[in-house]
Order: sequence, then structure tokens, then C-alpha cells
Amino acid sequence: MPRNLPVGNGEMLVAFDDSYRMRDIYWPRVGMPNHTCGHPQRFGCWVDGQFAWVDDREWTREMRYKSDTLVTEVRLRHETLGIELLCNDVVDYWSPVYFRKVTVTDLLGRPRDVRLFFHHDISVQESPVGDTVNYDPGTGGLIHYKDQTYFLINGCDTRRFGIEHWATGAKRIGDALGTWKDAEDGLLSRHAIAQGSVDSTVGLNVAVAPWGSSTCWYWIAAGHDYTSVRDLNEKVREKTPQRMIDRSEAYWRLWACKEPVDFSPLPERIRDLYLRSQLILRTQIDNGGAIIAANDHDITHFAGDTYSYMWPRDGALVAYALVLAGHSELSRNFFKFCAKVRSKEGYFLHKYNPTGTLASSWHPWMLDGQKVLPIQQDETALVVWALRKHFQVFRDVEFIKSLYTTLIVEPAQWMLRYRDHHGLPLPSWDLWEERRGVHLFTVASTIGALKSAAAFCHDMGAFDRAAEFNEGAERMRGAMVRHMWDPDRKRFARMATPQTDGTYKLDMTLDASGFALFAFGALAAADPKVVGHMQQLRDRLWVKTEIGGMARYEQDYYHQVERQNTNDVPGNPWAICTLWYAQWLIEKATTEDELREALPYLEWTVNRAFASGVLAEQFDPYNGQAISVSPLTWSHATVMIVVMKYLLRHARLTGRPSGCLAELSLAAVA
Repeated sequence: MPRNLPVGNGEMLVAFDDSYRMRDIYWPRVGMPNHTCGHPQRFGCWVDGQFAWVDDREWTREMRYKSDTLVTEVRLRHETLGIELLCNDVVDYWSPVYFRKVTVTDLLGRPRDVRLFFHHDISVQESPVGDTVNYDPGTGGLIHYKDQTYFLINGCDTRRFGIEHWATGAKRIGDALGTWKDAEDGLLSRHAIAQGSVDSTVGLNVAVAPWGSSTCWYWIAAGHDYTSVRDLNEKVREKTPQRMIDRSEAYWRLWACKEPVDFSPLPERIRDLYLRSQLILRTQIDNGGAIIAANDHDITHFAGDTYSYMWPRDGALVAYALVLAGHSELSRNFFKFCAKVRSKEGYFLHKYNPTGTLASSWHPWMLDGQKVLPIQQDETALVVWALRKHFQVFRDVEFIKSLYTTLIVEPAQWMLRYRDHHGLPLPSWDLWEERRGVHLFTVASTIGALKSAAAFCHDMGAFDRAAEFNEGAERMRGAMVRHMWDPDRKRFARMATPQTDGTYKLDMTLDASGFALFAFGALAAADPKVVGHMQQLRDRLWVKTEIGGMARYEQDYYHQVERQNTNDVPGNPWAICTLWYAQWLIEKATTEDELREALPYLEWTVNRAFASGVLAEQFDPYNGQAISVSPLTWSHATVMIVVMKYLLRHARLTGRPSGCLAELSLAAVA
């Protein structure tokens, strides 16, 4: 199920599915480890002898966030029980404490005896082996722990501090279903401790007057030992849960709206998705600098692995979105992370864990008996390119000095070495991680990286290096046009495969990633070759159903829904691919009317988002439902990039300042 509501602070990430069940608890890194392993943490309500878990079909659910902040606003209504629950979830902006506030309202006009139950299927450090859960009379809560990982679970209402009911027990051992079954009669066993594969449930009593409302609070604090979670619990007692929720709401609203951007050229719905995208994107970024692709554990059922990794390519494009939005601290942290994980030869490998260690990979180190580099060269190139964009906006010379050799000179020198006799990059894996060859996206991003490195070297007075990198970029540009452009079809090949005679076999499949031609400065957006290529992408890759949107490429097989009528449905529509076409329309616009041609694609993206604002990776071409991981960090970053480019182009065409920080250097978005 999609993760419709992520909340976090860069250290702790908690995510909910579309039934409002907590499904993921990540700590102390965003993306690592997931202490629930994707299992649902149940939330239920006993009212006057009747019980319903939150995934019961009789609940109606409105799942949103409060405007411009990372506090949820979830409204649950159950006509049979005759109650409504208004829930607010947030992770404290400063401390690893997750809060839920629940306000219970009577709908029947009589006094109500309500008991709320919170269930925890926690496997500490992603394994149930050796776990313990016990009731702690010192704090009045339950503690799940193992080794150096502790979770303290507690609650309160306006009358008392501490949980009123609890149960500890076994899960998935023999016939043990878990303590959640114990809650369905409205009573818990108060069994004080369990060890091994364990779970727990806590309960809070809420007395509600006729037509009235009552409120309680529940929280989970994380720490490396008992003392740390005890102290966090005491902090909650002193400050009160409501004050900590309020301060976090204020912080995130300040963070999201810190730049005085004029959004008036855009519909309000697009402005709202931009701000929501910033906030959702922030939940997927670890405080240590790793930008995680997605944290949706359900993808393991399809792929046997997660997206909870840092891909340098995704990270670089997200960093660019952060630059345009004015979040320099986060982009700096990302580049520092990259400097730590870069190989000694100058390139990046496939992907990395949030800790900086090498992550799982399917790129082989040997093909056909020959040693090969298991890389996607665009990942190295885009880090250099994005770093230049960062510097063009923030001009932080001292910061760039520390990365000049590691992330600029040595990667650029490696890219020059990793070329064939024509001047094109040697084969590597494509951005979709499906095929090996010389890819248009890789070539275009490498040209952009070499030009960026040349500009850095010129700034630093290394004019010989600047000339070398510029010459390499120009030679590559010429080789791209000579060897990858098909004058008969009037488009570029998406991939060229070197042949033994020194020529290339061209793959002419239309692929949305061809937007790279203009996006990274290889060619101008108005270049006739780019115009012809982009128009063919729109004609062939647009999904011709009521849903619409752009597919990745012709005959896209990943999560493929339509296998027969691929002329009308070449693949599932993706948010990033649809927005790439909008980005091209923006880049080439010379009038306001031409600029407005991009709006329908932004509106399409708004229409695909959940009510919460969360965007998935891709969508069903017939019913528009989310497919694959959700939220996808790249989707939200692309929203931010395209919105900011729209506003900057509008400012350039009209002479009206946009308020965007990037206007300080319009070259940063050229």
C-alpha cells in the first residue's frame, strides 16, 4: 500500500498506509533500519461494548496534512459506533519522538465510554530475535528494546500521565496472533513482560459527553538506552505533548515558507503541491546527508528489496530542487555525503545505504568474461552538475574549496578517461538500470558535468584544466550529434552499442529521458533537433486514456498494466516523465502564452496526487491508482524544479521579480 502520510525530522521517519495504519518506523537513520519490517501497527476503538480497528470498512477517512506543515489532519468517522476521531500526527522537529493527538467526538447525543488501543508489531533492528517488551512503572509506559535500540511508548489525557491498559505477548510464534486480539473485548491482560518475537498493545480511556469531545495524546520515543528514552519521556511530561506538537507545526511551516516566493502566476493547487512536495521530500532526507529514493517497505513484495537507498543520480536532482527552493543546508549535507562515499578513482557506484556503506546492487562486475565497471555514469556526472548549480546560487566559496578536488576535478578527470576514441562515454548502465551501453541521458549529463567542472576550474584560476574539460565537453557534444542523431527519423537514439568495427548499433526506442538533451545544457531547448525529438516523445509516449500522462519509454515493462494495446498505452504514466515535457515547454517559451502551455502538465500531476499531496512513482493508465513506491522523492523534487523554473521564466518574460532565491543568479537555471 502507498505510504500516504509520512512524518519525520531527518532522524526518525514514521509512515502510514491508506487505511491510516502505521507501517514503517525508521530510526536513527531515514531508511535504515525499519523496526516494523512493514507490518501494520493497528489502531482501534472500543465504544460502549463495540470494537473496530481503523482498517474496518465502516470508517470513512480523510487523510491530509495541516496546510503548509508536517502535522497530519486525519478525520475518521464510524456511523455504527457513532463517533468521529480527529487525529494529528507529527515527529517532533528536534527530538526522536513521534506524537499522535486524538480528539474523540460523540455523534449520537449520549455519554460515551471510549477506549483507544494502539498496537505495536515492532521487530527491533528489523529482527524479532532477542526482543524484549516490558511495562516500566517508572515512566508509566511500555519499552521495546534490544541492544542499543529502545522505544518507549506512552500516553496521557487531561487527567493523568501514563497508559491505563497494556498487554505484552508473542507474535507469529505457534498460534500467537499478537496482543491486538486481546484488545477487541475492550480489556488488556496487563501482562508485564515478554521476550523473543513480541508485540504489545496499550490503551487509553476517553470519557465523552453527549455531542461533546475529549482529547488524549500518545507517543513513541526512541533512544540508544533506557536513560535516553526516560529523559525524553520526562521532556514530554514537562513541556506537554500539545506544546511539542505546536512547536513542530510552527517550525515546519516556517521551514516550508521561508523564501518570499510570488506564486501568483500559478494556480493555488500547484502552489500547494509545491510546498507539500518540499515537506514530503524533507521526510525522505537523512540528517547525515543521504537523500533516500523512497521509503515504502511494500515494494519488497515485488522486488525483494526496498528503495531505501541513496542513488547519487536521484540525490543530485533532489539537491538541485533544494537549491532552487533555497535549502542550502540540505544540499551541502548531500554533497558532503557524496564526498565521503566516492570511489578513489573518481566515480560513484550504484547506490549507498544511509550510513554511507555500499548498498545492494544488480550491476555485475563481469560481463562475457570481461571485467566491467558496475556503474551508471550519469550518477557521477549529475553530482558535479548539481554542485555547480548549488554554487551559482549560494556562492559559498569556502564550502566549494573543501570539495574542489574530491567532487569536481577528480570526477571530471575520470569522465575524460572513461571515453572511447570518438569522445563518447564508454558503456555503463542507463538511468532506468535496465540496459548497458552509451545512453543519450548519460552523454547529455556528462556534457553538463564537464562544462560545470570547467566553470569551477576557471573560477579557481586553473585555466588549463578549464580548457581541457571544455574541450572534452565540446568533443562529446559533436560526437553525440554525429553518432546518435538519426536524420531520417529526426530524433536521437536513446542508446548506442559499440560494434567491433568502431561504429555503433543504435536503439531508436523513444525514451522520456531524452529531456536530458536540454536539461543539462548539452543543446538548447529551442534547437531544432531538440524540438523534433521532444515532439516525438510527446506524440508517442503520451498515454491515450482518460488518465493520460507520459510513459517512460515504448513498451515499458516495469509494473506493466497494458500488454496488448501498447500503441495507445506505451507504459504506465510517470510524474517525472510528464513533468520533463513541461520543463521543456518552459525552457523554450518566449512569450507568456507559450509558457502557459506547461500548466496542463502541472495540473495533471496535481490530479494524480493523493489528498495528502503524496505522489507515487507511476500510475495505473486506466484508473490512475498509484503503482510502485509512494512517495517517490524524485517525483516531488521534479514538481519543485518545474514550478521554480516556471516562476523564473515568468519573471524573465514579464520583468516581475519572482522572489526566488535563484534569481540572484539566473545562470543557475539556464
